Amino acid sequence: MEPISDSEIKRVLVVNAHPDDSDFGASATIAQWVKAGIEVSYVLCTNGDQGGEESGFTKEEMPAIRQREQREAGAVIGVTDITFLNYVDGHLEPTIGLRKDLVRQIRRVKPDRIVCQSPERNWDRIGASHPDHLAAGEATVQAVYPDSRNPFAFTDLLEEGLEPYKVKEIWMMGFANPDHFVDVTDTFELKIKALHAHASQTSHNLEMEKMVREWGARNAKNGGLPEGRLAEAFKIVNTN
Repeated sequence: MEPISDSEIKRVLVVNAHPDDSDFGASATIAQWVKAGIEVSYVLCTNGDQGGEESGFTKEEMPAIRQREQREAGAVIGVTDITFLNYVDGHLEPTIGLRKDLVRQIRRVKPDRIVCQSPERNWDRIGASHPDHLAAGEATVQAVYPDSRNPFAFTDLLEEGLEPYKVKEIWMMGFANPDHFVDVTDTFELKIKALHAHASQTSHNLEMEKMVREWGARNAKNGGLPEGRLAEAFKIVNTN
């Protein structure tokens, strides 16, 4: 499916299970949107406190560290509106409570486009299908449809001044069979810089840049882009 033209997009909301998820999956594309004047906001469902076992930090130290790293990574590509929902890492489920929290953020930001994780397991890339990723993706899709647009859903949000809002489209990361490929060759270095900001997760991996570059090259090939280009891949869902 062809996405809505970026010229028609004013605001984007990116929903992740963990800090660094969208930096691996979409940050070079997001950098292009920011450069084009699109307002981008992040919502992180957890603080990723079960990640970074090789970092030398304790689990208790991780939430504050990972929040700081995500803010630094966001600053690299120009994203400063970052909200943490503080759910427990590794325990995320697509509950009514999570749906409501995401509806609150959708109605606050009023995004034309949402970027989220796929709620469908990718058997070719099991790492993309962490249970928290699946839960965050499922809850986001449910929040987009039917909840956010429905005035009878979570009526107490109306008392917070949050009116029903309809999102135009969803871009899913980590989908097994993506149908849209963005040439990110020109913003790839920003992606790498953002990933380096997540030092507790990436500093031990000396092959990280090589790995991410190989992903980008494979995406570009699958998307029919010329040799030497790099791409990020998405599944486009029209939600109008």
